[in-house]
Amino acid sequence: MADAAEAARKKWEQDNQVQTIRADEIYNFDEAEYSKLMNAKPWAKDPKYFKSVKISALALLKLVMHARSGGKIEVMGLLQGRVEKDCFVVMDAFALPVEATEVRVNAQAEAYEYMVNYLSMGEEVGRKESAIGWYHSHPGYGCWLSGIDVGTQMQNQQFQDPWVAIVVDPVRTISSGKVQIGAFRTYPEGYKAPDDGPSEYQSIPLEKIADFGVHHKAYYPLDVSVFKSSLDSKLIDLLWNKYWVSTLASTPTLTNRDFTINQVQDLGGKLEQAETQLSHSVRMGSALFGEKKEESQLSKVTQDASKVSVEQVHGIMTQVIKHTLFNSH
Repeated sequence: MADAAEAARKKWEQDNQVQTIRADEIYNFDEAEYSKLMNAKPWAKDPKYFKSVKISALALLKLVMHARSGGKIEVMGLLQGRVEKDCFVVMDAFALPVEATEVRVNAQAEAYEYMVNYLSMGEEVGRKESAIGWYHSHPGYGCWLSGIDVGTQMQNQQFQDPWVAIVVDPVRTISSGKVQIGAFRTYPEGYKAPDDGPSEYQSIPLEKIADFGVHHKAYYPLDVSVFKSSLDSKLIDLLWNKYWVSTLASTPTLTNRDFTINQVQDLGGKLEQAETQLSHSVRMGSALFGEKKEESQLSKVTQDASKVSVEQVHGIMTQVIKHTLFNSH
């Protein structure tokens, strides 16, 4: 069992490209240099100053476990760390007691009081990491910012910058085996975002496409990488045992059954939409004009269908491996 857990952890670290670094590289803290950066506030002059996020494997595990515990309900938490030049370094994460639904999460007075108390207690025991952002989950519909998320992030950047938003999809994480995560910064209100060309395609449910399309120019993504050090090992071991048992006890094909059904129904809706638009183009005598657009839509549906197929194969393979490990004699 211990060997299986260790092998699973190594696979998890490989899938999420966890980099091992020396402890002194990440825990050395130059207060003078940090104060200089905070006073200069270069991010106030450059809307795209921040380029990346480095998150510790420990924080990532805590974040994913919290997101998974919410099921279909969105959860929310805070990120602790610091900034290094144009990079956010996330050292830790903790959950917030919030009111949530399947489509939104709101922090009330109780959550803010909890946050202040948590950070104050951290300062009392000598932790130098401050709050540098927030995270929340999007169960089953990808990593991006909704209109409410954009408003929340804009407000936080206005009053407590530097601040980053991280989104995790626990449902797709279970399906793919790799943590589905995104980090974002919003542009200032009224700022016209530059046209950076087509971004990486991601599958968005039909019912969410309108919200995604309206606000996707209000923010930009940051590169996300994961690291660990020798000082994290003991805590990661403890957390991994809990994560591993939870993973063993779950069956992706059953746990995500409703999600898979919704994906197939969503694919059907997207195909009907593409067919309707193509028929309309033909009736209007502009089939050639609309051909490229329809091919693009069909290409996206094909990508979505391939993704669903791969995730189902992954789930079946997981069950076969479990059966081989624990039921073979």
